[in-house]
Amino acid sequence: MTTVSRRAFFGITAAGAALAASSGVSAAGSDAATLGSLTANTQPITTAEHTARIAKLQALMQRQKISGLLVESGTSLEYFTGIRWRRSERTTAALIPAEGGVVVVTPFFEAPSIRELLKIPADIRTWNEDERPFDLIANALREHPAAVGPLAVEDTTRYFIIDRVARISGARTIVSGEGLVNACRMIKSPAELALMQAANDVTIAALKHVYGRIEAGMNGPDIMKMMVEATEELGGKHEFSLVLLNEASAYPHGTEKPQTIREGSVVLIDTGCSVHGYLSDISRTWIYGEPTARQREVWDTVKRGQEITLEAAKLGVPVGALDKAVRADYEGRGWSKDYGLPGTSHRTGHGIGMDVHEPPNLMRADTTPFEAGMCFSDEPGIYIPGEFGIRMEDCWYMIEAGPKLFTPLAKSIDRPI
Repeated sequence: MTTVSRRAFFGITAAGAALAASSGVSAAGSDAATLGSLTANTQPITTAEHTARIAKLQALMQRQKISGLLVESGTSLEYFTGIRWRRSERTTAALIPAEGGVVVVTPFFEAPSIRELLKIPADIRTWNEDERPFDLIANALREHPAAVGPLAVEDTTRYFIIDRVARISGARTIVSGEGLVNACRMIKSPAELALMQAANDVTIAALKHVYGRIEAGMNGPDIMKMMVEATEELGGKHEFSLVLLNEASAYPHGTEKPQTIREGSVVLIDTGCSVHGYLSDISRTWIYGEPTARQREVWDTVKRGQEITLEAAKLGVPVGALDKAVRADYEGRGWSKDYGLPGTSHRTGHGIGMDVHEPPNLMRADTTPFEAGMCFSDEPGIYIPGEFGIRMEDCWYMIEAGPKLFTPLAKSIDRPI
């Protein structure tokens, strides 16, 4: 989804609001080999916090008369148990009952690795290649005192797991666990916010490092390589980057057509990293050379859009109100209505945490009220097909006093970082 390869979007590469200033940005002025880690003193989520998450989830299930939550491999499994595990055809999942201990089901030969990752007390039950993990899940559910209620399933769990557990469980009702998981994951703890701050510190420092090193003749992969190397040197795990040059910047996720840096090129970089599983997501756009009057006008409009987003954010207000506020300003300036082009064809922002896109979203139909601890991106880009696009993106979180940025907004098209 970059200017050259869609794989790069997923990190498959060669290698007026309160401002939270980015620590370590000054280090980005040095050579890549001398960039120091900004994350050496960060701490992963503790066992005590994982245990508290389980207790909160179980209290929610008891109130709703849910018998348990089934969570397969993914960020929610890591969120509740600490197990960071890839998905494959071999099921690894956790049954978190409304009362009692957690049961983790995994292949026999994976059990040592699962035990190493597990952050909470749990009963690990294994299955061999000629056995079915779904029997273990259904049996574990029947053993718990609250087994009469419906089984909730984490929203991204694959259908074949749900289907087979449902068949074995007989008449048991299967319901979505989206509300349960969101009630836990949408509100970030101080420890989570600290890890997200570290990830944002790394990404803004990497962007500053790359910004000063772009030269005429470079292409997307050249710039991508610098981003990956700088991110890793600064102590983050590179997760994704989009490098959109020239006309490719008019398409939010780019084009397959190769693009190179030349005088007057639009450079749009959208990139993020993780620190102990928590993500950053920052975009910056600038011009290689002297911007045109039209480019300056669009850039300034998008910067104002970011400010409007933050000004509209207040506790209790529906998150979608921010999207409406930005669109009202843009449409008043003559940009297309609704999600039309030229204009803003995507939401103003998205939730973020362990996944780069999490609920709730700064999209006009989302009525979720703001609460302290919610985290979002702020990216009301403007796109002009056939010409160029401008997107700046910074992440922020709600506190009682209002929104607080992880990184300062860009100052101007001449000083984008």
